[in-house]
Amino acid sequence: MSVTAAEERHATWLELFFDLVIVAAVAQLAHLLHTEPDGRLLLIFAVLYYAMWSVWTGFTLYANVAATRTRLLTMLAAMFGIAVMAASVPQLAEHDRPQPFIVAYLACRMLAIASWKRENEVMTEWPGVHQALGLIPWIASLGFDAPARYWLWALGIFFDVGFSLLASRSPERLLAAERRDYERDQRRWTTRLVRRFAPWHETDPAPQAAAADRPHLVERLGLFVIIVLGEAVAQLVNAAAGVDEWSYPMWLLGVIGFGLLVALWWLTLNAAPASEALRALRLTMPVHYLTTAAIVAIAAGLGGLAGESAHAGSAIRWVLCGGAAVYFLVAGPIGLSGAALRWTLGWALPSAAGAILLGAFGAHLAAWLLAGGLLVLALWQVGHRRLARLPAEPA
Repeated sequence: MSVTAAEERHATWLELFFDLVIVAAVAQLAHLLHTEPDGRLLLIFAVLYYAMWSVWTGFTLYANVAATRTRLLTMLAAMFGIAVMAASVPQLAEHDRPQPFIVAYLACRMLAIASWKRENEVMTEWPGVHQALGLIPWIASLGFDAPARYWLWALGIFFDVGFSLLASRSPERLLAAERRDYERDQRRWTTRLVRRFAPWHETDPAPQAAAADRPHLVERLGLFVIIVLGEAVAQLVNAAAGVDEWSYPMWLLGVIGFGLLVALWWLTLNAAPASEALRALRLTMPVHYLTTAAIVAIAAGLGGLAGESAHAGSAIRWVLCGGAAVYFLVAGPIGLSGAALRWTLGWALPSAAGAILLGAFGAHLAAWLLAGGLLVLALWQVGHRRLARLPAEPA
């Protein structure tokens, strides 16, 4: 069924099916933090989560721009690649065998780049989805062992994000460079030979700037948040199901933990007006990565708390509180306006500082009290509009 300009576009069945594999991937990554993770596992989690997120982002933006031109086999191949990445997480983290993950990641990213090239559209707002600079360190890491391998992965992420942030500041220059490459390709002897002996072969059009469908992209990014919140609920439920007898503190932890997830849901998907959520993709995309990664860390921390007898271990406490600190700092409407500055100074920074203090000095707190402290900080942010006396956004 075609989508007219007057119709509001929503996620297709193919896109929702594509998201199913992300559910499995997030579950595998959250498992890395569910026990007592060390610094190595925290680094691996951050890097692997970025790899999964970047693949999902590349194909989500591709489907957003291509719309009805989205290729079924391309999306299904990417889905299989993400499934391989998810299944190879234990091999990488526990047995130091990263090759399957790296190969699957490279294959998915190259498939996304090829899809963008076939569309001949340039995502000037987040150009990292169709460039391969950040993949070079990942390829090089196949010949190195840890910890050099981890540094190469971090370098790849730096190239990926750095290129997107810098290039998106000058979209006209980026588009002009793509068109120069296109004209150079048209002058090559192979291209001229194809035009001469295969006149039926259609000439690719010159690159054009891609226009993202803002409402559709808001929905897609929000669905990813729902996925990670669903993993958080699953972590809490599975941990509670593994307890032989539900004590009074266990009941308290379950109620408080669920309340914390409800607060995160409201803050992420209901607090800010959707019309302003994607004012600048070069700012929105890094915030989306950090926000969802923080929710996964909180999910793992809540699952770890439910499995503790009385007090949270140091590693679980820092996973939970560190994830909350990152979330409180980046998930709010931080911008350049005066209201955003008041939010940052009055709500974001104090909430993040409170989470760090709970991580540093909460060793002797009961598990439910530790979660309760984070719930209070989240409710402090929920009360932002009333306390700041800001007008409510229309529904």
